[in-house]
Amino acid sequence: MPELPEVEIVKQSLDQKIQQKKIKKVIIKNRNLRFKIPLKFEEFLENKIIKKVSRFSKYLILNFLDGSFCLIHLGMSGTIHLIKKNNLNKFTNTSFYNSPNLPKKHNHVEIQFKDLKIIYNDPRRFGFFKFINNKEDLLNRFNHLGPEPFFKTFNLKYLSSYFLNKKKDIKSFLIDQKFVSGIGNIYASEILFLSKISPTKQAMKLSKKDCKKIILFSKSVLNKAIKKGGSSIRDFKDTAGKTGNFQKEFKVYQRENLNCLRNKCIGKIRKIFISNRSTFFCNTCQK
Repeated sequence: MPELPEVEIVKQSLDQKIQQKKIKKVIIKNRNLRFKIPLKFEEFLENKIIKKVSRFSKYLILNFLDGSFCLIHLGMSGTIHLIKKNNLNKFTNTSFYNSPNLPKKHNHVEIQFKDLKIIYNDPRRFGFFKFINNKEDLLNRFNHLGPEPFFKTFNLKYLSSYFLNKKKDIKSFLIDQKFVSGIGNIYASEILFLSKISPTKQAMKLSKKDCKKIILFSKSVLNKAIKKGGSSIRDFKDTAGKTGNFQKEFKVYQRENLNCLRNKCIGKIRKIFISNRSTFFCNTCQK
């Protein structure tokens, strides 16, 4: 599933290519995504001019010149492919998930511009599109989500008060979007390793020092992943032919039974399941 860094890469690709462009035509081939696409969705989008493409958490946002928005969530398997007219570029995927080229099946939404088009592909159909009339409605749509790790509100005061008397493990909190937006399963394991905190540790037992480490490494891990182009579990390339290679930086994720990479640590990387998600950690240096 695309996490914050991967969605940020898609956002950057789209913003560079479709900013200030007018939508000429919208074709819906399958309305049955996570939420059914309404019948008048095409009318809402056609002739809109894209002011910019932005992102919040794992959501892409098409910002239109008239003050309305289109929210896009990639779900578990969604990818956006960019097709230029008269261009035989073999890489069409704006992200690093699934096929680098446009697949023949599961192309559900097509948004056409004068000289290019973007196509939404989603085999599992857990993603969705939603038209939003104004900024107030957009902000209300995110009311249930916690701050991103990059926000000033993701601070020691916030963590300390949120964790008060909470017996749930810290790994479950890091992948809980109500607590913090954008951190997913891969990055939660990496953040906790760098923080030297066991994923099973109860949130209420975290010290102020622990919380400071979580804040610090949440920002640094995600920033590094964005700079590295995200984590491509498979070696695929985006529209520019670049690879997402943060997976080469993994300290614990998918390193089960291998030696800990921390200097002078004699531990082994173990895999357990927390909240039905695979969790990787060092059995020695993470306390």
